[in-house]
Amino acid sequence: MQADGTEGHAEQSFVDGVARRNFLRATAVLGGVGAVGGQIFRPEPAAAQAPGTGPLPILQPGVGRVRGAYLRATPETVKWGYLPNRASRPVLKVRSGDLVTIDTLSHEGILEDQGRDPDTYFGDHGVPRDQVLDDARAIARSSMKHDLINDGPHVVTGPVAVTGARPGDVLKVEVLELQKRVPYGVVSSRHGLGALPGEYPESIVHDPQTAPYLIKSDNISVFTPVEHRQGDWHGVLPMPGSTVAFPLAPFMGLMGVATDTDKPMNSVPPNLGGGNLDIKMLGVGSTLYLPVQVPDALFFAGDPHFVQGDGEVALTALEASLRGTFRLTVIKPGGPAPRIAFSYPFAETAGHWIPFGLSDPNAQLNKHPNTSLDEAMKTAVRNAINFLHEETGMAKAVAYAYLSAAADFHVSQVVDSTKGVHALIRKADFGR
Repeated sequence: MQADGTEGHAEQSFVDGVARRNFLRATAVLGGVGAVGGQIFRPEPAAAQAPGTGPLPILQPGVGRVRGAYLRATPETVKWGYLPNRASRPVLKVRSGDLVTIDTLSHEGILEDQGRDPDTYFGDHGVPRDQVLDDARAIARSSMKHDLINDGPHVVTGPVAVTGARPGDVLKVEVLELQKRVPYGVVSSRHGLGALPGEYPESIVHDPQTAPYLIKSDNISVFTPVEHRQGDWHGVLPMPGSTVAFPLAPFMGLMGVATDTDKPMNSVPPNLGGGNLDIKMLGVGSTLYLPVQVPDALFFAGDPHFVQGDGEVALTALEASLRGTFRLTVIKPGGPAPRIAFSYPFAETAGHWIPFGLSDPNAQLNKHPNTSLDEAMKTAVRNAINFLHEETGMAKAVAYAYLSAAADFHVSQVVDSTKGVHALIRKADFGR
């Protein structure tokens, strides 16, 4: 495999001879309705390949580029459906400021309603066995217990101990690189979940157009190939007589630090240590600040997305496996991090500061968790006001006015029981 020599590792090129493959769309007609068929994965002659449009290499474990320490996703290094807590033992240790490359695995294609068999699930959509990730196969076939109803769906890689981190510190997580591991993903909708529980997918399971996407328990999974179009990679979905293509914007839906409890922490609700935030702004170039809860922080990552719309209304985004490279830095109280980040997750990009609001950041520790989107919005506004006041000296009355006139508040997601809202505050407005 490759490592970046600038980080003290030898570098090796991608495996040669990966055959060019492309998704060729096939259609099926059911009862006179329009084209609703699946996607066929076929090889295409290399001579037809335009410069810069070659196939996405399959990043099997140990294949391809890494920077810094490397953590694979194996039955020994992942949790399925749960997050690390204070009792968790680290699977890797790094120092503050180190780089770590983490293989993350999408749960879509290995869940029980999809057969817990990625070879069959993806094979039914035309994906050859050598294009199925070995770690997906290993985890699906392992003896790891997983309950689709009661456990979270996510495969969570970690935790990584960052030596010297202590409760009261901040872990600064810089997202340096997100490599796509496969050229396909899945968008799913399951009963009782999503933005319209009881209405979707329940109301459409007998619609003939739904038939190609039904899985066990009348849940729905829409297999989505990735193609190079208009100079960039796009997800492609079928529609009658045509397709709809949308650009990818990869990010990790789940990044966090361990919670200070012995209680098992389901992977679905986000919390004060981060977790399943599902904020699409957390792509390459972003920085996430997390309040450290336990010694050595115990960082983890998972729920990789190729792209997500704000809200994530169907239940999942375009879920697909990624290899992430992160710089993990411990910041002590008074150090270079927003003050709010010592008590609440916070993020920034080159162009924006991003305060968060969660409906109940302690939901799993409360008897009656708050799931109100209104409460998430209120918390996001409060955190944005406090951030502007503390970091710029702006009077709170002026900060409230500025946010109303110039900032945007987005629904991060409405599907994770603990709802999320995040604010986008333009740095350019402050001359930065």
